[in-house]
Amino acid sequence: MTRSAQDDDGSTGIRLQKVLARAGVGSRRACEALILAGRVHVDGSAADQLGVRVDPTSQKIVVDGETVRTERSEYYLLNKPAGYLCTNSDPQGRPRIIDLFPSVGTRLFSVGRLDEHSEGLLMVTNDGEMAHQLIHPRYQVPRIYRVQVAGIPTRDSLKQLRDGLQFSDGHFQVHTAKKLKTRGKSTFLQLELRQGRNREIRRMMARIGHKVISLQRTAFGPLQLGRLKVGQHRRLRPDELNSLHELVTGEQQPNRGRKKSRHRSGNVVGRQRRGRSQPRRQ
Repeated sequence: MTRSAQDDDGSTGIRLQKVLARAGVGSRRACEALILAGRVHVDGSAADQLGVRVDPTSQKIVVDGETVRTERSEYYLLNKPAGYLCTNSDPQGRPRIIDLFPSVGTRLFSVGRLDEHSEGLLMVTNDGEMAHQLIHPRYQVPRIYRVQVAGIPTRDSLKQLRDGLQFSDGHFQVHTAKKLKTRGKSTFLQLELRQGRNREIRRMMARIGHKVISLQRTAFGPLQLGRLKVGQHRRLRPDELNSLHELVTGEQQPNRGRKKSRHRSGNVVGRQRRGRSQPRRQ
């Protein structure tokens, strides 16, 4: 172990479970279970204690006989086109969002999902630990959507969305819902969710009698889509990474971003604190 790698508290090396989580092996807790079960080896020796610290740049880490690839963390903001899947493997050979990153040279995955027919903001990374934290229900990361629906929803209809609707797989609700404008016989809405379930918005709108014509995510926590063109991506800025770190830890990351900044989308402040519990992903 070299003395160049340091954990957040300044101690030499990085905790093994943190390295595994960042490499996408699993959540921090799942990686701790792997360590305690004796399934992780470092430089040929079993590492079965949670206090083990490693230097991922110089030590070989193996889980169940497979070498863990420890790479520099990458963070991107993507404007997902409709017709692309958020999975990394599709037997039917349909387009995947990772196909839009041909020159990155590292294993990437999306933080949460948008369904095939939806478009808009996705965070894409190889940092498994941060991805797990951002989609965890307790952080209630705000997601903002611009949705065009058939017909003109009434105030009572929008109240139904805010109050929530019961489905076989749980209680779905939006945090805020407001009408933006009408176009012919359709309406544009801005919806905010603090959770994410499969096709949640489409299912809720169908329940109240309004088919979704188009759905675009415009914000995820402190990240905003802005003018990024469909199908294009960019690296996250240091201030955006700092805001994401603050969102899941409540603390400012020392070397990410110079100033704390408020990121708003609609009426939502990107910074959230931990502690409340709610369901997952959209």
